[in-house]
Amino acid sequence: MSKAIAVLAASMLLAVVSGGVNSEEKGDKKVPPVLNFKMKKLDGSPVDLADYKGKVVLFVNVASECGLTKQYKPLEALHEKYGKDGLAIIGVPANEFGSQEPGSNKEIAEFCKKNYGVKFDMLEKVVVKGDGICPLYKFLTSKETDPKFPGDITWNFEKFLVSRNGEVVARFAPKVDPMSPEVVSAVEAELAKK
Repeated sequence: MSKAIAVLAASMLLAVVSGGVNSEEKGDKKVPPVLNFKMKKLDGSPVDLADYKGKVVLFVNVASECGLTKQYKPLEALHEKYGKDGLAIIGVPANEFGSQEPGSNKEIAEFCKKNYGVKFDMLEKVVVKGDGICPLYKFLTSKETDPKFPGDITWNFEKFLVSRNGEVVARFAPKVDPMSPEVVSAVEAELAKK
């Protein structure tokens, strides 16, 4: 019996040493903390944000019934222009601001496809501010984890730009158009870093 316990302990130690148990490992480098979350897509399928490691990522909390909803069009244009170069846009529906995202995940998916031809990745609806805030947005807005750009989300279509190495490098206010020179130059600067 003690031999079986020793074998079990040795195999557990080997798994830990080789990274088999550590969820922060992906490939040969550690997953940046901002990408160390598991979420779901609009269709309910799981997504590991670690899969975006090495890409420039733009997280945007979105809504279907907002005056800024038209930003889906420039977000899709940004995706079309820079996606092949390593930009990943991730839309994150939320209903905290004026209840402007009341639909189900299925309704959100249909709305985005029909009205804006959205092809960039969309996650399921989550809470991005206040009680029940999802772990990703708690990370993005907390002073402890994002000391450069902390603070509550102020409205729909707030944008966080994450570098290839997983650092939050910019935050853009909701009214800043995704194809504005301010956003495009920041995206291009990060894409140029290999």
